[in-house]
Amino acid sequence: MKRLNIFIVILLIIAGCRLEAAPEAGQKGVKTFDVRGVVRQITDDRLKATIQHEAIPGYMGAMTMEFNVKDTNELVGISPSDQITFKLVVGENNSWIEGVHFIAHEIEDVTNNTFIIHYQSVELKPGDLLPDCAFMGEDGSTIHLSDFRGKAVAFTFFFSRCPLPDYCQRMSKNFSETRKLLLAATNAPASWQLLSISFDPGFDSPEMLSAYANAYRNGDTNHWMFAVASTNTLSGLAPRLDLMIMREGDNIMSHNLRTVVLDPQGRIFRQLDGNQWTPQQLADAILLAAHKTDEN
Repeated sequence: MKRLNIFIVILLIIAGCRLEAAPEAGQKGVKTFDVRGVVRQITDDRLKATIQHEAIPGYMGAMTMEFNVKDTNELVGISPSDQITFKLVVGENNSWIEGVHFIAHEIEDVTNNTFIIHYQSVELKPGDLLPDCAFMGEDGSTIHLSDFRGKAVAFTFFFSRCPLPDYCQRMSKNFSETRKLLLAATNAPASWQLLSISFDPGFDSPEMLSAYANAYRNGDTNHWMFAVASTNTLSGLAPRLDLMIMREGDNIMSHNLRTVVLDPQGRIFRQLDGNQWTPQQLADAILLAAHKTDEN
């Protein structure tokens, strides 16, 4: 937690989304897309590649994302700034690339297109009080984190245009399953709340939030709210949680994953990074946080 935190406001080329789950075989409803892009980064084990890709018609716009690689041998001889074509395979729960082919090596000067704001290390740790923040709720009202004092709160970040199942969709599905576990638990207190926060204020209006939320809540708002954070709110909150967001103009290009559990006093109880945590782990953390007091 002592490394430099970077909140990326406008960035065209940088390592992007981190898809942190391995491909699963035998998934239902698998879709395959032909894609063209430029490699920006490859991990040492060649299991992941960050690619600035062109728009995929009917699926998603141009973005810079980190993809799982099915066959690492396909990246042998491929390096950053190489133009490639590949197939993006999207299943119900995971996605990966395969069929990678080299086209050309790209030389590009992006010095004047890059703008990064650096924050000194201010990331909070468990036990620290999270400063109060304001969000716009799905009904258009203003929500403050302080509104939930006395409750254990779990919040995560998403944007409704995020297309891959490994990312925002997984966070929403996990929250849905977490809520089911807590509502079914006979020993669960009533003092808990789930909050899904969009960081795409230019697109995720209250109407859009409500439509997106309904796909996961099935019309039941019990213990689960959706909201959107303004750019000003994000600039203060992101470095405290090591949340990184890449934008190109008004478009979200890439982001990492942060899920946070607060105790009833508004202190950080636990932070779950990435997408490998389970609904049961989150439910257990919420239950423990709900019983956290100033004395323990």
